[in-house]
Amino acid sequence: MEGRNQTPIVELILVGFENDPELQPLLFLLFLVIYIVAVAGNLLIIVLVVPDRHLHTPMYYLMANLSAVEICYVSTTLPRLIGSLATGDRTISLQNCFVQFYFYGILCSAEFMLLTAMCYDRYLAICHPLRYPALMNGRVCAPIVAGCWVFSISYTFMLQIIILQSTYCGPKEFNNFFCDFSSNGLLCSKRKFPIVLQWLTYILAIIITVGIFLFTLATYICIIASILRIPSTIGKQKAFSTCSSHLIVVAVYYVSVFTIYVLSQFRPPAILNKIFSFLSTVLIPLLNPFIYCLRNKEVHQSLRKSLLTLVDFRLRHVNSKIKN
Repeated sequence: MEGRNQTPIVELILVGFENDPELQPLLFLLFLVIYIVAVAGNLLIIVLVVPDRHLHTPMYYLMANLSAVEICYVSTTLPRLIGSLATGDRTISLQNCFVQFYFYGILCSAEFMLLTAMCYDRYLAICHPLRYPALMNGRVCAPIVAGCWVFSISYTFMLQIIILQSTYCGPKEFNNFFCDFSSNGLLCSKRKFPIVLQWLTYILAIIITVGIFLFTLATYICIIASILRIPSTIGKQKAFSTCSSHLIVVAVYYVSVFTIYVLSQFRPPAILNKIFSFLSTVLIPLLNPFIYCLRNKEVHQSLRKSLLTLVDFRLRHVNSKIKN
């Protein structure tokens, strides 16, 4: 790019899903409903877990933190898409695109680390049930969650340094519904420092991703082996039900991330990239409350208790008004 007169790119166009004006109202309504349900479902998990002492266990503590991440995660991508469908304006400034990518990177990494922590929690609960209370408790969970956030912010900050030290070279149109410079776009610079840092960050990402994947795979091999050694069929079903939901989410998450960031180097169809981006950034936050907690008996009991308390409070409030 040396020797060319380049016009700096200050504004990008997020192509999104559909350019047909007739489909925009339908897509607007669809994504608005998805956003409301995703936020409400994850917020419900937090509201149920925090006040109920029976749910103050490591598993639900990690779930509540994951729900908080999912609320922020889906709020980083969907509101901008909903706004563009409502107004028809698909443009976004380069600066705002960088900001969106920065928060997306933090939340994506935090979700990745929390899923790994939940995997470790299930491993201890099934493979070492007698030692579980000592190995996994509130004093252990808090540093784990703090470590997830520290790592996510630190790693994304390194990635942000690359962006700030580099020049965005295009393309002007992002064939996606949010700003993802890891799979779209091109960063270039004449300086050696950003190039070296970019390679270091890339190698670190591969090492961490492969390491965590192998750790998760080995953990679930141990979990499945422990479940198969349980003599009773009921015991096997109960043990498997506690980790099957997490296994489904992890599998979908890994397949989506692998497709987006690894296969993108081989130039797959743009629609494939959009579909898997939608799976990881929208569908998983939407389904997490249902596949994790809302089918859980303990959560059902907490929800029933909360509804009864709310109805009782409402009735007392109405009766007090009638008496007055």
